Amino acid sequence: MTDGEQREALVRRAEDEREEIVKRYELGLDPTNIVDPWENPTFEIYHITDKYGFMHDSRLPTTRNSQEMQLTKIELERDKKWMKMLAKWPPPQDKLHTRVYKGIPKAVRWPAWKKLLNVDQSIANNVGVYPRMLQLAKKYSTETRQIDADVNRQFRDNLAYRERYSIKQCSLFNVLNAYSIYNSELGYCQGMACVAGVLLLFMQEEEAFWALNTLMTDQKYGMHGLFIEGFPKLTRFIDHHDRILSKIMRKLHKHFTKHNVDALLYAIKWFFVVFVERVPFSLSLRVWDIFLLDGDRVILAMAITILYLHKDELLRMKDMDAIIEYLQVKLHKNFGYSDDDAIHALERVMKKLKDLKLDAPPPAKSNEFPTRTLGDFVEADMEKKIGRRRNDYTDTEKQVITDVISRQEQNAIDVQSTVSYETSECATVTLTVPEDSHSIRSSLAGTSVASHGSSETMSLEDNNIHLKTANMLQSTPQREMLLGT
Repeated sequence: MTDGEQREALVRRAEDEREEIVKRYELGLDPTNIVDPWENPTFEIYHITDKYGFMHDSRLPTTRNSQEMQLTKIELERDKKWMKMLAKWPPPQDKLHTRVYKGIPKAVRWPAWKKLLNVDQSIANNVGVYPRMLQLAKKYSTETRQIDADVNRQFRDNLAYRERYSIKQCSLFNVLNAYSIYNSELGYCQGMACVAGVLLLFMQEEEAFWALNTLMTDQKYGMHGLFIEGFPKLTRFIDHHDRILSKIMRKLHKHFTKHNVDALLYAIKWFFVVFVERVPFSLSLRVWDIFLLDGDRVILAMAITILYLHKDELLRMKDMDAIIEYLQVKLHKNFGYSDDDAIHALERVMKKLKDLKLDAPPPAKSNEFPTRTLGDFVEADMEKKIGRRRNDYTDTEKQVITDVISRQEQNAIDVQSTVSYETSECATVTLTVPEDSHSIRSSLAGTSVASHGSSETMSLEDNNIHLKTANMLQSTPQREMLLGT
């Protein structure tokens, strides 16, 4: 078989595979749609299902306590206020701010999020676009196989996504597949499944598609830069997060440096999916409410809020693994503060960062936003069509590894500051901020990177910091786990 014939055979195989996957989602829950047993988790009727559809191991209580009944009564009253406000949109900004920070009631989160993301206007301005993107994706998307795998991993403990080829699984597959064609420059990155999955808990399919597009492309949110190759916005936000930490929580910053805790190890999912699956879901929704109102600076502030609220416990931990497990796993199960208390702390942190002119990172560069026209169909190259993985890294990917090493070096340097955040309640901090708030990596441009094939733990000769993060980035499976989800 010639090279040309072999390529044609691989393309046909990829097309057949895509057609088979699409067919399964079109059949959905039809009895003729055969599902392997391992694809559906077991279902136990006596599990708790909370109001968001998530299942828990503890049993349902037989009665509601007085506090829960009072909260329900308050939420019903707030439902009425929100319905009146939504009918007279847009409301005064101060009223909207106050009510969003109190938390959007579950009953009105669907229309409220649509208003905040201007979804109805997007649909009206793009009639017929989503169905066309969906049809093109069914024929030409090169991301179908990865999207299919990720759909069945998303929110497995939620009733809406639990069953294979359920309505929401099918909608999630369609939204991601269509968006991979609509924003061909971005295509698909694994973290996008969680973002779209949250939207679909409160929206219909096409609404979620346009909401996702707003989150990706609007300057206010700019999530395109988080998911595009090289993750330029992630790098920019991690830099600024480190800078804030070194200025206003120096003791914790030094503690993290001592134990080799790079922000990449704990903050990726904070930034990629706005804290979903890293804090209790009810709290993550409150953060989402505020994020949709005030934009991406909320993410930076919430990251600092989490570390501030838990700094005493973190300072008692003496190894990297314990710190990472606490931030990634334990806080999701038990945050230690009520949602209201956490949001009050977030408000205080946002105000203090604004006073210190630390609330916003350096401006985004052009590579954080789409350069191609959205919606223009771009046929994939042969390598993508046949699904062949690259064996080498692009220059952008190599730069990510270099950035990790540079940041680890910089974290080892004592940052001169007159501030201590350790004894404050986000209220008494003073700081002189340098005029140049951009990354200091230019001074580290000569940093060398070991061959990407190395499997050894790397260390810097000057300060003997073991760069486990960089090692993870250079190992292909771990790199996908760390940067792709």
